[in-house]
Amino acid sequence: MQKRQLGAGGLEVSAIGLGCMGMSMNYGAPPDRQEMIALLRAAVDRGVTFFDTAEVYGPFANEELVGEALAPVRDQVIIATKFGFDIDPVTRQRRGLSSRPEHIKPAVEASLRRLQVDTIDLLYQHRVDPNVPIEEVAGAVKELIAEGKARYFGLSEVGAQTLRRAHAVHPVAAVQNEYSLWARDSEPEVLPACAELGIGFVPWSPLGQGFLTGTVSADQTFDASDIRSRFPRFTPAAMAANQPLVALLHRLAAQKGATPAQIALAWLLAQQPFIVPIPGTRKLHRLEENIGAADLVLTPDELRVIDAEVAKIEVQGARGIGHERLA
Repeated sequence: MQKRQLGAGGLEVSAIGLGCMGMSMNYGAPPDRQEMIALLRAAVDRGVTFFDTAEVYGPFANEELVGEALAPVRDQVIIATKFGFDIDPVTRQRRGLSSRPEHIKPAVEASLRRLQVDTIDLLYQHRVDPNVPIEEVAGAVKELIAEGKARYFGLSEVGAQTLRRAHAVHPVAAVQNEYSLWARDSEPEVLPACAELGIGFVPWSPLGQGFLTGTVSADQTFDASDIRSRFPRFTPAAMAANQPLVALLHRLAAQKGATPAQIALAWLLAQQPFIVPIPGTRKLHRLEENIGAADLVLTPDELRVIDAEVAKIEVQGARGIGHERLA
């Protein structure tokens, strides 16, 4: 597996990471725990070194799963997790955002215990808290890094202005925003800021929550346990309207001897050398398919064709987190 650098501080990770959220929530009933532990360890065996989780995934259950699975190979992996929500420790119910410094520190201590680690490699603020200045958040993480509780600081779903303010307090190693061929909000301002400041970029949902793999049919329905049932982009009308994007990926995949998912991931990797996608999966064959994208090279001509063709497609429906703007 090729490696890439996130930020200017020496954080090196596999060119494709693994988003672990879906192993515990959001896509129907959680799968068998031992199967997911085996899948996480299989990812390590195949060269993946970058694993993404969060306290709110479950809540708590995903950190516990990742911690157990990766404990035997701790020295081989980079674990990223996130704080930023107020979660009832007993009921495990989410009660809203909270990035107050006095909340961050005990939240991180709890993450350390669940992950079975002494230090969190990459610690993200999960969502910008409008009630807490970002400078205070960055200052709290700076103290945690000084104490050895974390190594690097990251921000998720952040806009360029907030990113710059945080980076002025403590260097930001990585930004994790949704980014894919059908979610390009970060291109006008955030990606240029990352390039300027030497910050890595980690696309979440790089395969459009499965839509860009070509495995979601236009008439597919999702039950209430699947988060896509609540997203505007997965209404029947939107899925039908967005099929030309999938058709384009199928055509390109056939030409390259690849899959639509691999084309979508290879396109992301080609955008900047500091981009590291974190596709999630519950299946070994999908893991291997995603990893294969790291070796797929799209030529400049192919990239121009993709951009020209995608520009003709007006994606219907708001993206994953609805109509929120990058903060």
